[in-house]
This record gives sequence, structure tokens and C-alpha cells, in this order.
Amino acid sequence: MKPTLMFNLLLIFVLTLAGCESTGDKKTDITDAVQIDRDVDAALARLYETTPSAKLLASKAKGILVFPNIVKAGFIGGAQYGKGALRKRGRTAGYYNIVAGSFGLQAGVQSFDYALFFMNDEALAYLDRSEGFELGIGPTVAVLDAGAAGNLSTTTLKDDVYAFMFGQRGLMAGINLEGSKITRVNP
Repeated sequence: MKPTLMFNLLLIFVLTLAGCESTGDKKTDITDAVQIDRDVDAALARLYETTPSAKLLASKAKGILVFPNIVKAGFIGGAQYGKGALRKRGRTAGYYNIVAGSFGLQAGVQSFDYALFFMNDEALAYLDRSEGFELGIGPTVAVLDAGAAGNLSTTTLKDDVYAFMFGQRGLMAGINLEGSKITRVNP
């Protein structure tokens, strides 16, 4: 099978999954929302435990969008998908999914947690008004690792959004081009 065809099929599959976000069953929707909230709580606890500077960001952030357990798989073409919640002042303010497609030299399966700290009202408003927040378009996003996060202070915070990828499980190797889209959903 040609790599382009395989990538297109994989992308169609992921987009189909994203479209099947709600069954319309209120009881199932409530159960899904409760599970997402539990997973978000656990992911934030892990992040704060392993990266204390994330707590500094949380105290200054206008909102925190957390995606626990994003699953990424690929062989030449790849895709990732996950559900999460936006927290404002410690309370859930909405539910979101993240979908991404990639193409390049890659192979494996991995899951990870992802948190976006929205540091100002403009960045948060962009998330609310966009019909699908695309990473790399709109507010400035700074991706942090444990080393860079350790150097943060209230005087060095200057970006619109800070992102942490943490809790990686599995193995994914390669070099690829990737785009991610975040969309508000009703679980």
C-alpha cells in the first residue's frame, strides 16, 4: 500500500472517531464527563508532583486545558487522539478533543498526557471563539520540558500559552510533520 494512501486512510479513521464524540445518551455523556474529570485530576497531580514549576504556572493561568492519555500510533502515516477538559479556577469549564495527523519516518504506539496553560484572557478567548484551535496558529505556544520549566518565574512568563507533554508510555520513534487541532465537544 502506498504511504500516501495509508496516511489518508488513517486520517479519515481519526476524523471519523472525532465525529463520533457524543452518542446523544445523557447518562453515557455524564459518565464520560465524570471519567474525563477524574483523569484530568490524576494527570494534573502527576504533573505537579514531577514538575513543581507547573504549579507556578497554574497559579497565574487563566485556564488549563488538560488531555490525559492521548494515544498516538503510526507507521509512516500516524494519528493521535484524546479527550480532555478545560479548567478555570479549578472547575471544569468545557470538554475538548485533540486530533492530529502526521506523515514521515515514524513507527510505534505511545500514550502521553498534555497540558496547555493559557496565561492571558486573549489566548483563552481565542480557544473559545475558534472552531477548532490549531496548535501553531493563533496564540504563541511555548513547549516546556522539565529543564526549561525549572527556570520559570513570575518575571520570565511572557508567552500566551505554555505546554507540557508528560507521562509518556510506550515507544514512538521517527521524524515527522504533524498538525494538531483542538475542538470543543460534549462528551
